Amino acid sequence: MTQRRRQLPTSEELRIWRDFIETTESLRAELAARLQSESSMSPGDYAVLLALSDADGRGLRSSELAATIGWERSRLSHHLGRMERRGLVRRENCATDSRGAEIVLTTEGADAFRKASIPHLRAIRELFVDALSPDQITAAGDLAATLRSRLDKAREQPRARPPRVEVNEDS
Repeated sequence: MTQRRRQLPTSEELRIWRDFIETTESLRAELAARLQSESSMSPGDYAVLLALSDADGRGLRSSELAATIGWERSRLSHHLGRMERRGLVRRENCATDSRGAEIVLTTEGADAFRKASIPHLRAIRELFVDALSPDQITAAGDLAATLRSRLDKAREQPRARPPRVEVNEDS
C-alpha cells in the first residue's frame, strides 16, 4: 500500500496541545474576569466596541460586524439588543440598503470603551507580554499567523468527509 497513513498525534504532541489549550483558556478567563470587574464590560461587549471604534464612521452593517468578530448573526443580534439598552450602540437604517441595519457606536459606548481599554491593555501586558521574552512574543505571533492561515484555508474549502484515521497499536 503506497498511500500514506494518517497518524494520530503522539502522546507528547497531545500533552503540548492540551497545555496550549488549557493555558489559553486560563488566560482568556483571567482577562475576562478583570475586564468585567474593572469596567463592568464582557469580552463580547469589548469585541463589539473595538470593531465599531476601528470602523470608518464608527459604524458597521450587522453582517460585517458579525464577520469581524466571528459571531453568528443571531448571537450578535441578541447581544446588540442588550448593548443598545445600555446605550453603548444604536441601530440605524442603512443608507445604501433599506433591508439592512448599521450598528453605530454611541458617545456613551466610545467613552465606556476608552475607560475599559486602559486597564484591559495593562492586564494584557501583565499576563501575556511581560511573561514572555521578545523572542517568545515573536514566536507566538508566528504561531498564531500559521494557525490562522491554516484555518482560513480550511474554511475556504468545501467540507469533505474526513480521511480515515488508522491507529497503529504498535506505536
